[in-house]
Order: sequence, then C-alpha cells, then structure tokens
Amino acid sequence: MLMGSFNSSHHQRIVPQQQEDQDPQIHPDLQLYNQHHQQYQIAQQPLLMSRGLTSRQLLISCAELIYQLDFSSARRLISILSSSNSSPYGDSTERLVHQFVRALSLRLPAVEAAPREIVSVAAATASSASTSNALLEVETEAEEEALQSCYLTLNQITPFIRFSHLTANQAILEAIDSTHHAIHILDFDIKHGVQWPPLMQALAERSYGSSSSLHHPPPMLRITATGRDLTLLRRTGERLLRFAQSLGLTFHFRPIVLLNDVAMIDYLNPASLGLFSDEALAVNCVLYLHRLLTDDARDLHLFLDKIRGLNPKIVTVAEREANHNSPMFLNRFVEAVDHYGAVFGSLEATLPPNSRERLAVEQVWFGREIADVVAADNDQRRKQLRHERYENWEMMMRRSGFSNVPLSPFALSQAKLLLRLHYPSEGYQLHSLKDSFFLGWMNRPLFSVSSWN
Repeated sequence: MLMGSFNSSHHQRIVPQQQEDQDPQIHPDLQLYNQHHQQYQIAQQPLLMSRGLTSRQLLISCAELIYQLDFSSARRLISILSSSNSSPYGDSTERLVHQFVRALSLRLPAVEAAPREIVSVAAATASSASTSNALLEVETEAEEEALQSCYLTLNQITPFIRFSHLTANQAILEAIDSTHHAIHILDFDIKHGVQWPPLMQALAERSYGSSSSLHHPPPMLRITATGRDLTLLRRTGERLLRFAQSLGLTFHFRPIVLLNDVAMIDYLNPASLGLFSDEALAVNCVLYLHRLLTDDARDLHLFLDKIRGLNPKIVTVAEREANHNSPMFLNRFVEAVDHYGAVFGSLEATLPPNSRERLAVEQVWFGREIADVVAADNDQRRKQLRHERYENWEMMMRRSGFSNVPLSPFALSQAKLLLRLHYPSEGYQLHSLKDSFFLGWMNRPLFSVSSWN
C-alpha cells in the first residue's frame, strides 16, 4: 500500500479540446482508429493488431462506430474483440473487454444485435433486444438476491466498501462524543447493515473503558434505515438488535421502504423521522447521493436542503470517484473503461485466477454497472449509477450550506491498517486531499469519503 499523490487526471474531465476540423464529442483516443479505418477494413484483424491498436483503443473505436450509427462495422469489430480479446475467465484485460463488448452489443438495434452468446453471458442484465426495456425493468426476485449476495462478496474481497464504512464510522464517533446519551443515525440504503456492528462495539468500548463510565453509560442508539426490500430491512434490524444486546446497548431500528429515492425528500422532517431534541443526529450517505442526480440536480439540492434543516452533527458521504454522469456517450464510455479497468486490475492482483467470488462480482455486480453506464442514455439509465467526482460533490455540498469536516489522522491510520492487514497489495493507494480520503488503484482514485456539517 502506497501513500502519494494521484496524477492530475483525477481532477480533469475527459472533454476533448474542440478544433475546427474535429467533432467536439470525439475523444482523442479515437483518432488513432479513425486513421486506420480510413485505409483498412475492420475485418482485417491481424493488420489492426500489428498497427498497435490495444484492446482499450478497439473498445473506444467500437463505441465511436455505434455513436456514428455505423452498426455494421461495429458488429464486425465486436466479433473481433469477442473472438480474440474477450473472456470472462482470462486476465483482467480480457475480462474487462468481455463486459464492455456485452454492454456495447446492447446498444445495437435488434436487427443488428451481436451473437446471442455475447449478449446473455451475465445474469446481471436482461437479454432483451430493447436496451431501454432491459435496463429500466425492475429486477426479478432472483436477480435481486444475486445482487445482494454479490454485495456481501464485494465487501469481503475488495477494500472499497469496508474503507468507506470504517472512515464514515470514525467521523461519526469523533463528531458525537461520549457525553451524548442518545444517538440517532439516518442511514440511506442500509442493505445488510454491515457498517454498524463495528460502530456499536466502539460505542460500548468507549463507555465501559472510561473511568467515568458510571456517569456515561452506553448511549441509546437508534437507526432509521431506508431500503427497497422490507424483508431484507427487517432481517438487518433483527441482526443488529441481537448484536447490540450482546454488547449491552439499548438499540432501536426503524425501517423505511423506498421504491423511489425522490419520495424520501418529503419524509425528511423531524416529525416524520421521529427525531427527539436530546438525540445527536448523524446522516450516513455511503454510495447513495448519486442516486438523486438528475440533469439539473434539483432533487439532490432539495434533499440536501432538507438534511441541513434536520441540523445533524455530521453527514458522511462516500462515492465512486468517476464521472459516469456525462451526457456525452463517448466521454462517459472512455471514463468507464479506465475506471473499471483499474477495478478489474485490483481484483486481478488480490484474488487467484480461478476465484469464483471474483467471477460473480465482475459479472453480476460490475457487469450490471457497466451495462447501465454504456448501454443507455439519459432517462433510460438507472439513477443509481450516475457517479460523479469528488469536486462536484464538494461544490454541491457547499452550495447547500455544508462545511467540510476534516477527517482525522487517526481515521487515516485506521484505513492504512485495514489495507495492510487485509489487502496487502502495493497497488492500493490511500491519499488525503481537501480534508477527505481517496482510495485508488495504481494512481487512479476509485472511491472518496468525506464528512460535513
């Protein structure tokens, strides 16, 4: 694990400089392919390879062909990629190409669709010929169970979610000291609640380990949690209750089912949430805020205004460090190739080649994300996957009246220890910037965590 600055690309959008003879929406990486395409047919695979076109460049070239509605050429290039550079069981590059070829094939019209085996490899996305129907339809119960299972696997085999939870918990503990007798956490999209047992244990140890524990017993802890599945929410609450009881903590859990994230905005008031004046409120938004993004960010700003009105002690924010919300398909595509290329590279370095866990996570979890980022545009996309970079979150938080709370040196030490003990690869890089933390792979930041009040 290395400490150091990320390269300057972390702060740069992939927006090519406009020239008089160049389409402003075409990324510079596409120019190399354009020069070859003017002279040679795509079907001449060996010649293309000998000219130095990498898998990344071929993927970008295919994206440009689809953007230009040249579906016949795109189909031939997809065939080349799928036959020689793509495999769900190969190295990280071959697995990455496999997922992006599948996603690109979903953009083709039904009559131009790629071979069926390309489209239907991963269970994460629908195999419908209609891109919008495939991406907008609600997951079946089996697909939802597969996603939840992959979330738990992802939490174990990569440091990203655990890093986010650990850092957010430490920010909450430091913002709410031991003098508070009641703590209320508003957790958006709690999933399995794996973030909270370590915080519960820290609260118990802080109270029992204090010389004045008679005056400061463990605080009462309440968690109001949102999610889409009432059964999952109840099971999560039951597990957390049993764990709290084993620690001697007074604990209450309140589930709120949200089929539409925007619907929660009207619910954000003290009466509806059951807030009490003697409670210290913490709001937890781990991998959540991007789900409120629309073209004008109106819902997000309204949500943040409502949260500020609740006067929380702390608001924790964790997000992907990527711009998957660009309205321009080609820029969004290049960003996705580089982001998921780093993610797949980290999985390659930390898991054995025959890892079933990695295969499941790549095909079901990341494969679904790649398909959403690549295969659809505008309102056809799931709102859950409109990632933005930290500087945009910082701007939106400040506009809504929040100030950044610096993450502590102790929180940084904890994150470093997590990497050293459980993910001892030199490729992971942890960096502190603007009082926030960034975790990345090989000089490319992938996740950010920050806290606000």
